[in-house]
Amino acid sequence: MRPVFLIGYMGCGKTTLGEELARQMQLRYIDLDDFIEAKCGMSIVEIFDEMGENRFRELETAALLEVATMTGVIIGCGGGTPCHGDNMSLMNQAGMTVWLTTSPERITARLVLPDQKAKRPKIARLPDNAILALVEQELARRNHYYSQAQLQFDSTDIETPAATVRTARRLAGLLQ
Repeated sequence: MRPVFLIGYMGCGKTTLGEELARQMQLRYIDLDDFIEAKCGMSIVEIFDEMGENRFRELETAALLEVATMTGVIIGCGGGTPCHGDNMSLMNQAGMTVWLTTSPERITARLVLPDQKAKRPKIARLPDNAILALVEQELARRNHYYSQAQLQFDSTDIETPAATVRTARRLAGLLQ
């Protein structure tokens, strides 16, 4: 099976849904950010802080090129991955792209959780009450890229383990 690329804004559920989807479909889940961290021996926050966003994007594209050649994988991409270079075109050619959607309010509620906020460079230092405006602004800017996905899928209902299982089952049915 060609790769399945899960795209969408941070907090839309790429990792939560992707891990369960991979389990149900008996495929391997790869979080692109984790893949980059393993290659670099640094966290995404450290890469941003020490090398800058441009270098991170170069590393991200190199990692994307590598995982795009794999089979039997579900790949959770970073929220900005489709918006740089020819990444969206690359993913559409290499496999199936799925845009996970949910409301800006739901995304924000997920992002303000302490364990989520700390690992995301764009929001780590923002006050919680500024995150919704950022989410809305960036979604408006990125929707052009996200809308190029081959499939759009509502990832709102993943707030409990049982809901995540049901939602992954629905998505797996669309991908089979």
